Amino acid sequence: MIQTSTFTSPILASLPARRPAPGLKALDFSLPPGLEVGTPPEARGLARDEVRLMVSYRSDNRVLHTQFRDFPTFLDPGDVLVINTSGTLPAALPVVRADGTPLELHLSTRLPSDLWTVELRRTGREGTEPFFAATAGERLHLPGGASATLIAPYGGQPGQARLWLATLELPNRLLDYLDRYGFPIRYNYVKEPWPLDYYQTVYATEMGSAEMPSAGRAFTPELLTRLVAKGVLVAPLILHTGIASVEKNEPPYEEFYRVPAVTADLVNAARAGGQRVVAVGTTVVRALETVGDAAGFVQPGQGWTDLVITPQRGLRVINGLLTGLHEPEASHLAMLEALAGREHLTLAYEEALRERYLWHEFGDLHLILP
Repeated sequence: MIQTSTFTSPILASLPARRPAPGLKALDFSLPPGLEVGTPPEARGLARDEVRLMVSYRSDNRVLHTQFRDFPTFLDPGDVLVINTSGTLPAALPVVRADGTPLELHLSTRLPSDLWTVELRRTGREGTEPFFAATAGERLHLPGGASATLIAPYGGQPGQARLWLATLELPNRLLDYLDRYGFPIRYNYVKEPWPLDYYQTVYATEMGSAEMPSAGRAFTPELLTRLVAKGVLVAPLILHTGIASVEKNEPPYEEFYRVPAVTADLVNAARAGGQRVVAVGTTVVRALETVGDAAGFVQPGQGWTDLVITPQRGLRVINGLLTGLHEPEASHLAMLEALAGREHLTLAYEEALRERYLWHEFGDLHLILP
């Protein structure tokens, strides 16, 4: 029922420097711990598409409350729904420092020259937390005779850096190695480990994300069939999602994307015909806006994007967004504000808190439409 920074090592010279994001002061609010869900819907007795859906209309500040399985009723024939078909890696690995300290190594993004951005986290009874005592040149021991060598801090100074640039030495192919030794990244609100299948969307085609592009998690094959039968055009792209920053709400880092020609053509045709372009997740927005020009015309392309979308920068390509509910001051909220404006976003989040929507990757969803 619907209810009304600069790299310091010479070998990194070919990579872009980290730049601060101007105007990245996102919406702040108090999130009650009881709304942070760490259990998949399936383990709560629900189907994937039985999570809740809040639909908000920017034009008149209308907010509706329903289930996600009603999602197709809010799209029209000819609308383009753009999805991220990147699959989630078991990107967390146990690691031991030379002094014997056990840690977790989280793989984030594979960069040119076989470099990676990685995060070290200390494990404890309450989960994990960032580990800041690593040093450049340090060699970390991984299972199966593998190792990782830290090259330089990424976006910070030694002793303060959460992320590092690193090289990996593995005994076999990355996917084979991670299948054997890796496990899904999880944060403190997820109290128990869940199988990797719980972190995959049903339409994933290419493994590469450190964390699940979770806005698409609630889709089922049946729901996608209903969308296509209605005349909604489903267009794929790839953006391999890096690790989140749940502690510091930092701007997103460089991530690999690929926008195919067929998707660019569908998006351009929809915009020319006055139809809506609805992105499934902030990762899709980042990829499309990276290849879009000032008028919103999209070209196919691939590479690594460091685009940070703020209200000052604005959005040019999409006019609808399906997304999860984001933590206070998260950089994703600045992107949502670029689409919806601060007043509408504040109203929608007040509704979500009042109606006790659930946050994080296993939680509820928000559809923002014109």
